[in-house]
Amino acid sequence: SFSLTGARLDDLRLRRYTEEVDGDELVSLMNPAGSANSLYARDGWVSSTPGITNLPGATTEWTLMSGNRLTPDTPIMLSYDNGAGLDFVRTVSMGEDYVFEVTDTVTNRSGETVDLSRYGLVRQGQIPDDREPNLTVFEGAIAVVGDHRIQRKYDKLEDGEDVQDDGTGGWVGITSQYWLAAVMPDQSRAFTAELQGTQVAGGTAIQANYLEMAQALEPGASMTSTSHIFAGAKEMDALQHVQNDLGISKFDMAVNWGWLWFVVRPIVWLLTALIGMTGHFGAAIMVLTLILKLILFPLSYKAFASTAKMKEVAPKMKEIKERYASDKQKQQEATIELYKTEKINPLAGCLPMLPQLPIFFALYQALFNSLDMRHASFPGWISDMAAPDPTTMWNLFGLLPFEPTGIFMTGFIAIGLWPILNGITMAAQQALNPPPDDPMQAKIFAMLPIIFVFVMAQFAAGLVIYWAWNSFLTVIQQYVIMRHYGNETQLDKFISKTLQRFRGSER
Repeated sequence: SFSLTGARLDDLRLRRYTEEVDGDELVSLMNPAGSANSLYARDGWVSSTPGITNLPGATTEWTLMSGNRLTPDTPIMLSYDNGAGLDFVRTVSMGEDYVFEVTDTVTNRSGETVDLSRYGLVRQGQIPDDREPNLTVFEGAIAVVGDHRIQRKYDKLEDGEDVQDDGTGGWVGITSQYWLAAVMPDQSRAFTAELQGTQVAGGTAIQANYLEMAQALEPGASMTSTSHIFAGAKEMDALQHVQNDLGISKFDMAVNWGWLWFVVRPIVWLLTALIGMTGHFGAAIMVLTLILKLILFPLSYKAFASTAKMKEVAPKMKEIKERYASDKQKQQEATIELYKTEKINPLAGCLPMLPQLPIFFALYQALFNSLDMRHASFPGWISDMAAPDPTTMWNLFGLLPFEPTGIFMTGFIAIGLWPILNGITMAAQQALNPPPDDPMQAKIFAMLPIIFVFVMAQFAAGLVIYWAWNSFLTVIQQYVIMRHYGNETQLDKFISKTLQRFRGSER
């Protein structure tokens, strides 16, 4: 709904998104001032001309001229007379992809030239209490001014870190992980953007606003000014439509691409295309991971081949250490000579992996900020891939007839089945590599899969599924390469011992 007081867009729910999976309560993006989770957007005017007062602002009472229902086919028209010769007529229309167009026509009947500046703002009554700190997700006030982006997280604004910038073309708004409310000035006019936090009763109010450069309106003349409001989900198609079709500068920067944006954006594009092809977010993740594995296979092959060679000469390395146990220099010289003889580069196992790290972190960034992962199901027991695995080991993953409560469902204690599967794949991958020579290091490495089971219990199920699937593919890839070089892996030893026991029991 649209409030006539201040002409505020202040009551908006998203019909395609619910708060809970399969729930009836819609996501409430905007709420009136003074209410819980207050968030609204509005436009107004200010003037530097002496004596010009009562311009459209927060408490202005507009008059409805026509239209009592705002739809894509039926705009509404409002009017306001400031009592000093300035008439304002505002037309609000609804477009596609969460966009509202706000067009003001101002007529000057005052008998003098008046300087007028239009402004727009998004205001959040209080910083949310339930936010979770996350380096991958940006939540707070954001603006694009000219060619660059400025932003302040909630915590920074709460500490009083306000910011201003001047330029032409851009927008300002307040964003969360999946939702955005933004106001956009005329892209041809210079403006000043400001992101600020204000202490109010019970917390901190956040505001993102712009102020356009003043325009002179002569007596008897009229001028028209158009701005836009975006209030909706950060769907990539919607953001691209606003950016390309409406000419709003860098509007897709509402998504937190991170410092690896040049890697993240192609991955997001490919993930979006795969979602369209498969019709399922989980399937798209698995196909995307497989594609990346194939692209990076030459690098992985070099790394795993080097590991296989190192494992092959491990007995000779052990012999050298035992022979020159009291002479470290001789030990080092013999080791270097062994590397030359066997044509082994000890760094070859690490260097090919380095280019893969940016892709790993970029995919992590893309998944964490993907709206498509929210409320997406996965075959089995996962109904929301953006939430942690709902199963728990405390009732044997649903086999026992009771639901654990209290501490057993809190944080890292609530261990689901997918984090355990991820730990198993991590342990399998670790078993393919030569164990460290230092017994203490070997024990620490052996504990890592168990530690990561607890760590991953708190992560979104979609991320854990990706890691488990990626590790599974890595295990297969590494096993094939090592068998190609004739290495016997821990998996081979385990299978051999199991078969021997089975045969022994048959006898």
